[in-house]
Amino acid sequence: MAEKLKIIPLGGLDEIGKNMTVYECGGEMIVVDCGMAFPGDDMYGIDLVIPDVTYLIKNRARVRGLFITHGHEDHIGAIPYVLKQINLPIYCTRFTAGLIKLKLEEHGLIKSTKLITVESGETVRVGKFNVEFIHVNHSIADSVAFAIHTHMGTVVHTGDFKIDSTPIDGEFMDLARLGALGKEGVLALCADSTNVERPGFTPSEKTVGATFMRQFTGCNERIIVTTFASNVHRIQQVLDAAAATERKVAVTGRSMENMMKVSTELGYMKVPKNTLLDLNKIKGLPKNKQVIVTTGSQGEEMSALYRMAFSTHRQVELGAGDKVIISASAIPGNEVTVGRVINELFRKGVNVIYDRADMLHVSGHACQEELKIVHALTKPRFFIPVHGEQRMLQIHSNLAQSMGMDRNHIAIAENGSVIEITGKSMKLNGTVPSGEVYIDGSGVGDVGAVVMRDRKRLAEDGMVVVILPISSHDGQLLSKPEIVTRGFIYVKESDDMMRELQNIAMTAASNAPRQKGRDDSELRSAVKTAVSNYLFKSTQRNPMVISVVTKL
Repeated sequence: MAEKLKIIPLGGLDEIGKNMTVYECGGEMIVVDCGMAFPGDDMYGIDLVIPDVTYLIKNRARVRGLFITHGHEDHIGAIPYVLKQINLPIYCTRFTAGLIKLKLEEHGLIKSTKLITVESGETVRVGKFNVEFIHVNHSIADSVAFAIHTHMGTVVHTGDFKIDSTPIDGEFMDLARLGALGKEGVLALCADSTNVERPGFTPSEKTVGATFMRQFTGCNERIIVTTFASNVHRIQQVLDAAAATERKVAVTGRSMENMMKVSTELGYMKVPKNTLLDLNKIKGLPKNKQVIVTTGSQGEEMSALYRMAFSTHRQVELGAGDKVIISASAIPGNEVTVGRVINELFRKGVNVIYDRADMLHVSGHACQEELKIVHALTKPRFFIPVHGEQRMLQIHSNLAQSMGMDRNHIAIAENGSVIEITGKSMKLNGTVPSGEVYIDGSGVGDVGAVVMRDRKRLAEDGMVVVILPISSHDGQLLSKPEIVTRGFIYVKESDDMMRELQNIAMTAASNAPRQKGRDDSELRSAVKTAVSNYLFKSTQRNPMVISVVTKL
């Protein structure tokens, strides 16, 4: 039987988020990335969504390690939840390790977890896999791609990347190494598809620094900048622009404070001398000497910028004479919340700078020309587009074909697909369990499809509870049923309907077959059906109806 290499995506396909891929060869496995996704609008009360790792738990004896490309939430957010189910050693670069440590501390996992830091350029041997770390540019420091060397051949897994010819830290993406791998022979390429719809090249991060300088120079207002906390190079450029225009900088928002601490301790951010001040101290300075860096670029309700906009921030009061620069684009799905914050800032008389055309933000993902460069350098035999919604995966497949790749050598897979590669062929062969696990408070996966369906119904149509007082002696109704509603109608204005509901419940209860000593399920079900039918006929709504029997 021919040897096979299996590539099994457990997250990150047909979606942006919860990236996770399993590589299996010679009876052993490694996992690349372990991300979370934000809940959709229809996931009431859910805090975050993580991949289903049933397959890993079932094969825990064969899993050798978890490799992380970079420290964004959609690549590390699920780590604490997954480690509680299956303990794995984690391999990543220094900055990524710093961010993962914060998570492990929060979940009390720091002692039980083996966290191994690897520099880009190094190769780690784990079981039958040799995993080589290759430096790439992205919107967070210390990002890498992996060359996964197996006896079947080499797979290049790009992670999230762009090709930046003027990176802030001066570290270019290691294209030379990708080219050398291409000459040696690459069996398969798994590449980032996020920006494949955009032609051309992604602009360099440096262009944003130039915009900051332009916005800071000669400005008499206090400046508030919001961006993704993880974008250390962006924050570095704010600090540099502030120092150059003789302004002081203060930081607010928990994730921003954490990120500044980790990045300065590890040397990924160089704070210009005498530039950082405490938020309470900066307020004594003239407005044109202040810069505040804050969280909230996605309009999140608990974030510092949101609290400033809606006047609930304890230390910062915004108004005329303030300039807010939003240096981020809305993640798909967040446009409404971002819009709400921008509107509120305008209402306060704040000067808001958020125009995309003004180079306030550049993406961390490669556009078409950069993707073509990576395809051309690696010359893979097989190609699997990853990290994108369906349209992006399809467009990436077309891009590879336009460069001469055979359609039969490209796999557009889904989460849970098993992609089997031999030296000669690639095919989709079956699936493993995959899907979404909901995190709600401290519960992991205890909220499933049934509970979500109930929450959806409660949110859309409310609920009606019918309480039936029954004699424990002869099973007769002792008084009129009590009707309690929540989120359905305003009771005080609906006396007629409430009376009608009581009558319908009484009729249904007295007609229900009843035998002494039997359970009341038939009675409850008869009342529930009668009340539901009446409500749908008279209101065209379908609230959740619960009938409760109390025996007296």
